[in-house]
This record gives sequence, C-alpha cells and structure tokens, in this order.
Amino acid sequence: MSKAIQRDDSNSKLAEIDPVTLTVIEKGLQQVCTEMDLVHEKTSFSPIISEAYDRANGIYHREDGRMISQGELGLPIFLGQLAVTTNTVIRMRKDLVDGDIVIMNDPYLGGSHLMDVRMIRPFYYKDRLWSYLSNVGHWRDTGGVVPGGFTTRSTEIHQEGLRIPPIKLVKAGKIEDDVLQLILNNIRVPNDTIGDVKAQIAALDAGAKRLTALIDRYGEDLVDRAITELEVRSECLMRSHIETIPDGVWTANAYVDSDGIVNEALTIRVNLEVNGSDIHVNFHGSSVPCAGPLNTVWATTLSAVYIALKHIFPDVPMNAGCFRPIHVEEPRGTFLYAEYPSPTAGSAAEVSQRIIEAILLALAPAIPDKIFAPAAGTSGNLCLGGIDPETGENYVMYYFSGGGYGGWYDGDGISNGCATIGISKSQPVEILELRYPVLFEHYSLREGSGGAGQFRGGLGVAYRMKLLRGTATASFMMDHGRQGPPGTLGGKPGAPNEIVVFHGGQTEIPEHLSKGEGYILRPGDWIDVKTPGGGGYGDPLARDRDSIANDEKRGYLQTTSGLPARG
Repeated sequence: MSKAIQRDDSNSKLAEIDPVTLTVIEKGLQQVCTEMDLVHEKTSFSPIISEAYDRANGIYHREDGRMISQGELGLPIFLGQLAVTTNTVIRMRKDLVDGDIVIMNDPYLGGSHLMDVRMIRPFYYKDRLWSYLSNVGHWRDTGGVVPGGFTTRSTEIHQEGLRIPPIKLVKAGKIEDDVLQLILNNIRVPNDTIGDVKAQIAALDAGAKRLTALIDRYGEDLVDRAITELEVRSECLMRSHIETIPDGVWTANAYVDSDGIVNEALTIRVNLEVNGSDIHVNFHGSSVPCAGPLNTVWATTLSAVYIALKHIFPDVPMNAGCFRPIHVEEPRGTFLYAEYPSPTAGSAAEVSQRIIEAILLALAPAIPDKIFAPAAGTSGNLCLGGIDPETGENYVMYYFSGGGYGGWYDGDGISNGCATIGISKSQPVEILELRYPVLFEHYSLREGSGGAGQFRGGLGVAYRMKLLRGTATASFMMDHGRQGPPGTLGGKPGAPNEIVVFHGGQTEIPEHLSKGEGYILRPGDWIDVKTPGGGGYGDPLARDRDSIANDEKRGYLQTTSGLPARG
C-alpha cells in the first residue's frame, strides 16, 4: 500500500469488515443511487430526462459533502459538481431539518449552467444527520433570452435565465408553494416543469427509504466504517494506476471554436505533473475569461479532470477516495474559473469535453497503451422553442446527438457514441416528432467522418430537422467546427462539426460555425447537422490492408483513398 495513503491500520474495527460484507454494502449504496436515478427517469415529464437520462443522483458525506456513492446511470459530469454543490449547502444552510429540500442552480456555487437544477436533502437516521442525498436534472428551460437556455451571445449570467441560490423548496416534507410558483413563472414550459420538480423530489424520497433500509440491515457503525474503508481502497487503486505513468510534466493544448461573441479560438492548456502516486494539474497558459457564455465554473472544471482520469482508469470505484491523489489548482484568471457575472451556458456540455481532450492528448506519449484518441467532444446542443398552433401551448425542445469516438490502442472508435462527459443517449426522433411540430427528414451515420489511423475514429451522425408548423426560435451550442477532433500518435483528425440553417428562403452557415442563436424558423425551414467523427490512433500506414478495403467499401473512411499505396 502506498505510503501516501493516510490510514490507521491500528483501528481493528476496519479489519472486522470481511470482503463479502464490504462488497455487499458498496453495491447496496450504489443501488440506492441507481434506484433514485430510475425513479427520477421514469417519473419525469421532459424527454431530456426520461429518454436521454440527463440527470444524476448520489449520496454525500454529512461532514463536507464528499461523494459516498453515485448511481451507475448518472451522468459522470455531475460527480464532482454535486460534491461541490452539497458542500455549499452544508456551509450556507445551517437551518436544515429532516424533510427539508434545498433547490439551487447557481453556477458559481457548485453548478454548471442554469439548466442543471439541483436538489439537496439532509438524510436523517434515527434523528441524527447521517448524510445528504443530492440530485440534478437538466430542465428544458429556466428563462433567459432564448428558449432552452443555450444562448451563444450572452455577456452576463442574467441574460441566461433564472439563477436560484440555495433556498428551501420543501420544508419538513411540504412544498413551499410561493417558492415553486416564483420559479415556474420564469419558465416557458411550467406545466411540464412541475412534473420534473416532483420527479426530483420523488427520487430523493426513494433514496431516503432505501438508505434507511440498508442501515437498518447492517447498522450505522458498520455502514459508516465500510464507507471509510471503501474510500481508502479506491484511493489505493487510483494511486497504483497513477504510478504507472512516468514521472514528469505532460502538457497539451485543446481549443474551443469561439466564445460565441469574439470569433477566435479559446485555448485550454493543461499541465500534468506526475510524481509517484500523485498527479498535479494546472491550466497555466489557458485563455483569459471570455466575453461570451463559454466561461466555465470551478465545479465543472474539476469534474472534467476527474472524468478524464476515470476514462483512463475506469476500474476505480467512484467515491471521494479515488479523487484524493488528483490535485487540481484553481485556474483563476482564466475562462476555466468563471466568476460572477460571467455567462456560463456552454460550460458543462462543451468546454468540459475540451478539458478531457487536452488531458488525453497530454498523457498519450506517456501511457499510449491506456489512451484513446479524442472523441467528437461536443454534445451537439440544439434548442427549438415556440407556440404549437395545434395546441396553442408553448414548447421547448432540447436535443443532443452523438458523435464518433477516437481510435484506441487495440481497436477502432465506436460510431454515434455519447458525449465523453455522460452516459446519456439521444432522444428517439419518434418521441420528438410526437411531442413537437418537427420532422426529421433523415438521420444516419456520417460517412467518411472518422479520422484515419492504424485504428480509425468512429463516425459521427448526420440529420436534418424541419419545422412543420408555426414559428419557432432555434439556437445551438456545439463545438469542433473549426477543426475536427485531433488524432493521436500519428492519427489523423476526424471531420469537423458542420451546421447549415435554411430559413427565410436561403441557406446560411453560422458565423461561428458551431454556435448560433435567434434563428427564426417557419414551416418548411430546416437545420442540417453533421457531428464530428473521432480522431485516428497511430500511423494510418500501419493499418492492415483488409481493414482499409473494408473502410472504403462501407464509406467509413474516405481519407484512406489519399494514402500512399502499400507494398
């Protein structure tokens, strides 16, 4: 065991937990979170939660909000965020009692963008504060200048929607109607949102019941000690992995297309200093705070670093212990540490993926047998809002799509994979066509979009969405439009993101390529999207002949036709 781990082996109580019981309690805690995820999913009104799984639930420590467990079905980007959120509530709300639930979405207090709305409930066991249950769901709208919240031209947070500090939504088990009404009055789709609110509350209720049953079965003392032991073991495993990385400083850059205001790329420079079983991360050399909504709050930057290391070492159990060897310096003075009143609409879904990309590129020369080339790296956020003339009601449609994953040391990248920050999936187009006045005229894999390499990148997707009736306002927040996901170790980049809007009788390519807002669509107008393919891994000339022929036959990799002939 690494000497860096602080563990009191003289405590004989830890030794009393046999491996079987420890595993049962670990899986029991995870099952509590997973059941919260399922309740949240099955009772939500918005397809973005019920169909696309844009949510997470977890158990957090009573002392400081550090993670105890998160469900297997929750989005990874929320794993670090919710810990910071819960810590904020612990520090700011000393008046919480059993049955209270706090609601908040303030990006600067442990959030991301305003659409990710969090709820935190103190969990009491036999009249004693035992832990916190926390969750987050992506609401389709929280007000702001564009339906769906993905404004690309905001210059301050107040333009992006309703900002909620940590306030009590539920007091002693009863919803505060005045607070709820204030929130709903600032949202374009209040009728659906009330269903999402109650789904989050129901998920926390389910978690409280299941966690009570778990503690009833094994006892407070044993479960508490198991949590401590699980943290120690997770830290030990993460340290053992970090020790496989050669000591030294590993550096790389990744680029965001623009901030939506100034049409220039933003630089993310990551510097990873590996020293034994510890890794120190800083972002010295990254771009200064930007004018537009691509500023990223600390909780999101921190989560992105954690996710990158989890992508590389996926077997480490998710709890506070696995993060202890990872030391991240707060990137103050850069756009990766947003402070009030900086806008943050694009932080969680887009900038976080560029951070992951930079870390993968930095570590590729150090541990090539554990790295994959960068993925599409964009969530493809597309929002459409208006009044449906058939129902006379407001609607907000939020959609994200998949892209290609990068090739890796032992195979090709997958096609139409989810964002690297999540395990979410695209909503079925049939569901969207049923609920909203749109038609998807085509939806397919994007041929030729994968980067060439010894192992090629996976394919992005291509689709066209047409408005059928009424008038709607469209906005989109994507990335990798200037250049596609880079290759690794000699691999070629994947195809960049492409967007074309047909409105007012003419086609238009957005000025910022991957970002735009305020497009007024009328019946027959459409938006055409082609998402990036993944980067290639290794020298394309090292790819075997049969794989090249198969790629060309299937249209997987048009760029292979330009490669020199093989002997």
